[in-house]
Amino acid sequence: MNWNADLYQDKHAFVFNFGESLIKLLNPQKEEHILDLGCGTGELTYEIGKACREVIGLDQSPAMISKAKAVFPSINFIIGDAAHFQLEAPFDAIFSNATLHWVKDYRGAIQSMYDHLVPGGRMVVEFGGKGNVATIIQQIRHELRQRGHQDAADLVHWYFPSIGEYASALERVGFRVTFAQHYDRPTQLADQQKGIQDWIGMFGKAFFDGIPETEQQDIAAQVQEALRPQLFHDEHWFADYKRIRVVAIKE
Repeated sequence: MNWNADLYQDKHAFVFNFGESLIKLLNPQKEEHILDLGCGTGELTYEIGKACREVIGLDQSPAMISKAKAVFPSINFIIGDAAHFQLEAPFDAIFSNATLHWVKDYRGAIQSMYDHLVPGGRMVVEFGGKGNVATIIQQIRHELRQRGHQDAADLVHWYFPSIGEYASALERVGFRVTFAQHYDRPTQLADQQKGIQDWIGMFGKAFFDGIPETEQQDIAAQVQEALRPQLFHDEHWFADYKRIRVVAIKE
C-alpha cells in the first residue's frame, strides 16, 4: 500500500496521538535499546527516544520513512517488512502502535519480534482487534457488491484477531503473555464534512484497486451517507475502532 505521509499527519494524527498512552505501558528505561515497529512518520519513535539509550524506527513505507528522517534526523529510521525484518542487535523491547493489523503474515511478525528480543525482553503492541471498524468495512463491501465489484468486496485487507487468537499465537513461539486487553475506542475523525470519505481514502484504498477514481469517490460518498445515522453525532464523524493491547515477555 502506498501511503500519503502528509495526509497521514494532517488528518489522521489520532493514530500517533492515541499511541502516547502505549508509551507509558512500554515504560522505556534509560539503558534500553528499543525498536519501534511500524513507526510511520516517527512521532512516537522520537518520544520513546527521549527516555532510552537508543531507538530505531522501522516501517515498510518509503514515504513514511522519508518524512520521519526529515523531521527527526537524529533517529535511525529503516525501511523494512514487519513480517520478515533482520536487524543486527537484539532489543530490550519492541513497541508497535497501529501497525500489526496491516501484517496479514502475523506469524512471521511474531517470530521476527521474538527473534529480535533479548531473553526477558518485552513486546508492547496495540493494533486493530476483532470487530475493528466493522461498521465501515461492511458498508464498503455492500456498496462494492451493489456495483458488481464482487472480488473487491471479498478481499481481506487486515488481520483483526481476538485476544485468545493472538495470545495463543504468541505462546506458540515462546512468549509469555502478561497483559491483554480488547476495548472499544470510538475515534473522532478530523474532517466534519467528509470524515468517513477521508478515512476510506487513507486506509481503505486497497478495496478499490482497478476501479476508476470517479467511481471510487462515488462509492466513498455513498458509504459515508449510509453510515450517517450510526457514525455521525455531536457534529463529528467517528470510526468504530476496537483495539487490542498486548504485553508479552520472551522467556
